Amino acid sequence: MGSAAPQRDHRIALGDRVRELRLSRGISQEQLAHLAGLDRTYVSGVERGHRNIGIDNVYKLADALGVPVSDLF
Repeated sequence: MGSAAPQRDHRIALGDRVRELRLSRGISQEQLAHLAGLDRTYVSGVERGHRNIGIDNVYKLADALGVPVSDLF
């Protein structure tokens, strides 16, 4: 089994990508959260790599950003 650090690295990479896509669209965390049906603090946690995001929420964020899920990875 791997250590927790590599898993956190994956969460950070996902969060960085969500932030990059969000900023390229010129929307705030609050706007993204609203579009995805999530709380702004949840989106913030995802972008900071603090959330181990579930697959349902991955799809919600991809939908809200207008990208296929694969673009988040």
